[in-house]
Amino acid sequence: WFIPSVGCLRSRRCRWLSFGTRPKFERSLCTLSAARMASKYTEEFKKHNPMSQVPVLEVDGKNISQSVAIMEYLEETYPQPRLLPADPYLRAKTREITELLVSGVQPLQSLGLIPKLGKEEWQNWAKFYITKGFTALEAIVAETAGKYCVGDEITLADACLVPQMSNAQRWGIDVSPFPILLRIYAALEAHPLVKKAHPSCQPDAQADA
Repeated sequence: WFIPSVGCLRSRRCRWLSFGTRPKFERSLCTLSAARMASKYTEEFKKHNPMSQVPVLEVDGKNISQSVAIMEYLEETYPQPRLLPADPYLRAKTREITELLVSGVQPLQSLGLIPKLGKEEWQNWAKFYITKGFTALEAIVAETAGKYCVGDEITLADACLVPQMSNAQRWGIDVSPFPILLRIYAALEAHPLVKKAHPSCQPDAQADA
């Protein structure tokens, strides 16, 4: 694994799915996180991902980038505990929620837009698109939610919700209109694996403070 700033949404999605349930990757994650690369934009890093984005998973000398691709790889190579429901419809809904957050919200509120928009305009932009995405998501999980986004087991959808809700709250966005999402988020934040993967608990957290 190549780990960026510990608060990165893309990496946080993958990080807590690897803890405890995928021990082979946990050891690599902790080792590389403690001895972080100086910069994710170095030419050396581009050999692993030409987009210079994180996270990247290296397996037997081969690289996989993009958080959803990595999460699905973990699901397919370490299928227990299951991260996608067995039921085809619920599996599709899990992917729908994942796609909504990963493609429909996160890129539109990325910190990378600040140089283009300016901080004030970016804050308005981020608030608009996060609120729009959460409004749609609240309606979707009204049908699918149990304890978590889709039923009572953690799925890929939950891995995407946690960092996005965390960012929304950090940026002062009013999330009170989304009671189902808040309930799910509270349940996830109480989970031991999610606590273990919190940015503040990572070996390099102090360096990024």
